[in-house]
Amino acid sequence: MKAAVIKQFGSMVVMDLPDPEPSEYEALCELLYGATCTGTDSHILEGTFPWISPLPTIPGHESVGRVVKVGKKVRNYRIGDLVTRVGAPPLPNVGISVTWGGYAQMGIARDHWAMCADGLPESEWRGMWRFNQVLPASVDPRVAPMFTTWRETLSYITRMGVGQGSAVLVIGSGGNGIAYATHAGNLGARLVAMVGAERLRGKLVSKLKLASYVDHRSDDWAGQLRAVCPEGFDFIIDAVGKAGVADRALPCLRDGGRYGTYGLDDIGKITINPSKARGTVVIHPCTYDEAETHQRICEMYLHGKLDVSLWYDIDKPYPLESINDAFRDLRERRTVKALIRLRG
Repeated sequence: MKAAVIKQFGSMVVMDLPDPEPSEYEALCELLYGATCTGTDSHILEGTFPWISPLPTIPGHESVGRVVKVGKKVRNYRIGDLVTRVGAPPLPNVGISVTWGGYAQMGIARDHWAMCADGLPESEWRGMWRFNQVLPASVDPRVAPMFTTWRETLSYITRMGVGQGSAVLVIGSGGNGIAYATHAGNLGARLVAMVGAERLRGKLVSKLKLASYVDHRSDDWAGQLRAVCPEGFDFIIDAVGKAGVADRALPCLRDGGRYGTYGLDDIGKITINPSKARGTVVIHPCTYDEAETHQRICEMYLHGKLDVSLWYDIDKPYPLESINDAFRDLRERRTVKALIRLRG
């Protein structure tokens, strides 16, 4: 198989590596497409992500695969199933680690349902329960990588409490920010506002029906937002995670509102000054579980409530051999996310 490998931070090289072999509880998958994640992949590539496996490593966690072979104890995957978040396993014989391993042509899905039923230790299958889920047969494989972002963000925002009649402020117009604004609308929020890049204003305001869209470069975006929602937002989600954003945003939160930092840009450096708030602030922890929202996301997608074109163009994927071009275009803000075609 071919896989994109980080040998040195800053770029990837596409290498020929051995195909993985599935164990008795595993399914071998041909990986078809993957999507970039600016919050993780870009930081991994830069060497600033806090959880990177030793180099050389295969990154990528939004890839999907088609089952081509199953182990003898697999009961919940069938040949031809489309499975989410499949990645190559570590390849110690050739000295390759994985940081999820999604940018490869072959990967492994673990039958966590069977492992649980057969009494195997939870430590052996718990992570796969979150990640490896079967998609409806009608899902376009080019759209399928988005299910990772959609599930994570829906889990986070519903745990936060967003629902019918909420006023929601999303800080960030990247892939996660767009997902949060989309989910807020689908959950019945009465008002959704966004702080984001000016170049995306026209597209996002119309498609997401935003009440307000403020340029993140504005010196007083908080003042503009207070005018839109004088009583204060019920929920504020920082989808970027920059130091200093919380103190700028807190005056926009109502007394007793919830504030959450989801982005990773300045992970470990975020501080909050309570004196900036109107009153009580509830800090929402960064917790989510993809599995708990998998079925709901499938239903939302099949009912036309999730528009993949807000994130990337399914007709213009980057071939695996051009993966560095995809990350260049991300850095230069030419695309929100990039779709990677993993096979020719």
